Parts: sequence; C-alpha cells; structure tokens
Amino acid sequence: MDTVTRMLNFLLMAQDGKVLALGVLAGAAGISLAAFWYQSRRAMVAAAGTNTYYLSSSRNTDQLDGGVALQEGQTEVLDRLGALIQCVSELKEEVKALKNALPHLQDHIRDELTGRSRKASPLNRTTPTKRKRASEAARAQGYSSEEAESEGGYITALTDTEEEYESEEDRKVVEPLDELTVLLQRADGLHACNGDEKKEGLSALLERKEKYDKTWQYLWRLTRAYADAHDLAGDVQEKKQYAETGKQIGEQAILVNPMCAESHQWYAILCGLLSEYESVQNKIKYGYLFKDHLDKAIELKPQDPLSYYLLGRWCYAVAQCTWIERKIAATLFGEPPSATVHDALQNFLKAEEICPKYSKYNYVFLAKCYKDLGQKNQATKMCDAASELKTTTKEDEEAQKELDSLLLSV
Repeated sequence: MDTVTRMLNFLLMAQDGKVLALGVLAGAAGISLAAFWYQSRRAMVAAAGTNTYYLSSSRNTDQLDGGVALQEGQTEVLDRLGALIQCVSELKEEVKALKNALPHLQDHIRDELTGRSRKASPLNRTTPTKRKRASEAARAQGYSSEEAESEGGYITALTDTEEEYESEEDRKVVEPLDELTVLLQRADGLHACNGDEKKEGLSALLERKEKYDKTWQYLWRLTRAYADAHDLAGDVQEKKQYAETGKQIGEQAILVNPMCAESHQWYAILCGLLSEYESVQNKIKYGYLFKDHLDKAIELKPQDPLSYYLLGRWCYAVAQCTWIERKIAATLFGEPPSATVHDALQNFLKAEEICPKYSKYNYVFLAKCYKDLGQKNQATKMCDAASELKTTTKEDEEAQKELDSLLLSV
C-alpha cells in the first residue's frame, strides 16, 4: 500500500480534524505508558520466575505444575502485549510520515488522478468554486485553515456527488440544433452571399413554409428573401411579383409578432420596392407605410444602422419632391409627408456612427446631402470615403455609378 493510499484511507476514517488530532496525541501517550508498563512487568515476571524455580524444590508436584502454568500464561500475555506495542509503534511511524506528507497531499492526489479517467473528462475537474465550497465545509467541521485547504476541499471533491458542486459552466451541455434553428441559420448565411446563392435562400425557406408559416422568426426572413429575389430578378413583372408576395408575408410576420423590429423593417422595405411599380396615389400610400414601420423598427431596435440608412433615403426622397407631388399627397391624405435634406443627413450620419464604413451607398448619400447644403469640402471627403470601399455587391455597383456622376459636379 503506497503512501498516498494510506493517507487517503486514514483521512477518510477520521470524521473530522479534531478527532484526528486527539487520536494522534492519545496514541503517542498510550505508546509511552504501555512501553513503561511492559518493561516493568517483564522485570517482575523474571524475578517471579527465579523465585518460583527455587521454591519449587520444597513444594509438591501439584504446586510446581501450577507455577509453571501460571508462568506460561503470563508469558503469552506479555508476548501478545509486545506484539500490540509493536503495531502501535508502527502506527506511530505512519502517523509521523502522514504528518510530514500532509502539506504535499494536494500535489500527490493531483498527480495520481492525472493518469486516470478524470483526465479525459473536463466535467470531472475540480473547479475553484468546488474547492472553495469544500474548504468552507471542512472548516465548519473543525479543520484548521491549512487542513481545510489541503484535506477538506479534496476529500469533498472526491466523495460528494459532482452535481452538488457543479458550476453553471459545468452544467452547460452542447445540444443538437433543432430543425428550425438550422433553417434560419442557413437563410442568414445565404442572405449574406452574392448572386445566385442569395436567391437560394428563398427556395430553402419555401420548402418549410407549411411547417413554419406561423413562426415570426421564419416569416420575417421569408420577407427578406423575397426582397433579395426582387433585387436579383431581371424581368420587371417578376420583380413586381416578388415585391407583392413579400409584402403579404411581411404583414403576416407583423401580425404574429408586432414587437419584432426585423418584421417592421423588412415590411417597410417591401413597401418601398412595390411603390416603384404603382400609380402616384399608391406610391404616396406606400411611402407613408414605409415611414411608419421604419419608425417602429427604430423604436424596437435603435442600434440597427440599416433602419437609419433607409430612413435617410426616405427623407432625402421627400425633400426632393416637387410642388405638384406635395399637392397630390395633401389632396389624397390630408397632410403631405415632410422631411428636409438636413433630416436625411442626420440619419445617414447616425448609420455611420453605429457602424463606421457602413456602405458605399451611405457615403454617396452623405456626399449628396453635403453638396445640396453647400458644404463642398465635406461632400468631397464623403466621395473619397466611398471610393475607398470595394465594390462587391450589386448595390455597390449601383452606388459606384452614382458616385461617378457625383464626382463630376462636386
């Protein structure tokens, strides 16, 4: 039996630190007293044996046999006592070895456990939180601060159930993703792509429409997918169809969860896209819807740069409206939409503040606003900033075309 195993067995047998300390002291005292009594008793027996021998010649045979039997019985008792004292002496040596090794118990146990099953499972590692709680429990039972650190923490960690001392991190279990989460992640990934891959997002979502058509997380992404399909379509009629269907899906998303910022945001975008194929009256109607739902999206999610960029586009378009267009809006709806170039500028600046270098188009419209406000130097800076951004998407290509025209007049 090696030293570590002896130490563990001895520690586990002790109910608390006080019992262990008193046991050691009592053992040491018992050894000294027993040794003294044993030596004295052996001297007395030796003397008694000699006297018995000389007296035996004058006694009868029965007395002699009785003396011999008594002497043999005393010898047997003394032999057993000698064996007991030997065991106690060995125990004393082991206690001494334990006392010397106790400060290094922590290292011994860690080294021994390193090569066992605990090494393979991170859930079995003793965390600082476990050691702290175990140490406090040990001190409550009477251990000294040193014993509590070296003994209590590790005894508790080795004998108590792991669940009792697991931290929040230990209890985290990686679970497989459900089907909806996988679908939504795939849709987000395809939306971030360019070209035909982005269009695949619509097909992937439509395959699960029957199952998730009442789920708001699914519905707003489907609305977004219709907007992506609209941008990638080449035929005007096809574009209009995507815009109309996407707007209907957006309405469903808002009905399912009116507090989802993305639902309001993408519904507003679909209204803006559909307005491109409608009459003047419907253009104005969709313009109001666009503004109302963007305001709601910003209220629900005030740190989304896309909403501020879109609102800046709306403000800039309204600021460019002719007198006739304002009159028509007033006739149809009672009050025409109102916005200035400065309003548009503030929204574009907000998008840049939230997300620096947000987009090439955002810099282009910042340049337009500064140009209209007569701030030529600022307009030039914005044009330079737009030129530094790479052209990677179809929207970037359109922004570059407007930038090229703007550079001729700045």
